[in-house]
Amino acid sequence: MTVHDAAAMLPDIRSLQHLCRSVALAEAVLNPGGHRYYSYDAHWSETEQVFSMRNGSGDEYDIVFSPAGAYLRGFDHESPMSPYVDDAVWPGILDAVPEAFAAQIDEPAFTDDGVPGVTFCLWRGTGDGEWHAGRIDFPGGHPDPDGSGWMLGLLMDPGPETFRSFAEDYYERPVDLESVRHVFAERPLTPELVARLNPLASFADVSKEAELMGYPVTPVHTSS
Repeated sequence: MTVHDAAAMLPDIRSLQHLCRSVALAEAVLNPGGHRYYSYDAHWSETEQVFSMRNGSGDEYDIVFSPAGAYLRGFDHESPMSPYVDDAVWPGILDAVPEAFAAQIDEPAFTDDGVPGVTFCLWRGTGDGEWHAGRIDFPGGHPDPDGSGWMLGLLMDPGPETFRSFAEDYYERPVDLESVRHVFAERPLTPELVARLNPLASFADVSKEAELMGYPVTPVHTSS
C-alpha cells in the first residue's frame, strides 16, 4: 500500500475534519492529562486547525485544515523513504504540492533543521473532488514503503468500531462502543458520556479540552 491508495480511501475534507475531532475527543476522555496518540487543535492559527498523531516512537502525521483545503504530511521513521537516509526528501513527495500549501511544507513544527520530516504527503483543495499525491517512484520490496498504510488506517476505515479496536489495544481496557458512537456522531459531550467512557475522568477538565477542539458540550447548570 502507498499514499496513492490512501488518497482513494480518505473521506472528503469536511467528513475527515469531523472524524479527526471525534477521535481526539474520545481519546481525551480515555486518557485525560496523559500522552495521547491523537490530538486536535482548533486554534492552531487564526485560520487553521490541525489534527496530529504522535505514537511516542518517532512516527507522526499532521493534517492542517485551512481555508485552502487540507494538507496531510506523515513521517514513518523506519521508512526507506525517510529524509534522514540522504538528508533530502524522497523525490516526488512534495514536488507537486500547490502553492496554497507551501507554508505547511516549511512549517517549523514539520521540519528538522529546515528539512521537511515527511515520507508521505496528501492534499485536497476546497471544492476539490479528490485527494492528491505526487508522482513517486517507490522503493521495491516494501508492502508499505512510505508508512501511509499503517498510519492512516483509522482514517481510511473511519467507523466507531475501528476506533474502539485501537483504543482497547492501546489502553488495554474495555471501551464502551455506544459511547464512541455518540462521540463519532458529534453529539454534545455530557457528564454521563464521560462517566461511561472513563469513570476516572473529570467532566469539567474534559469539557475544557472539548471546547478547545471545537467539540460541542452540554452546559451543566449548578444550583445557587
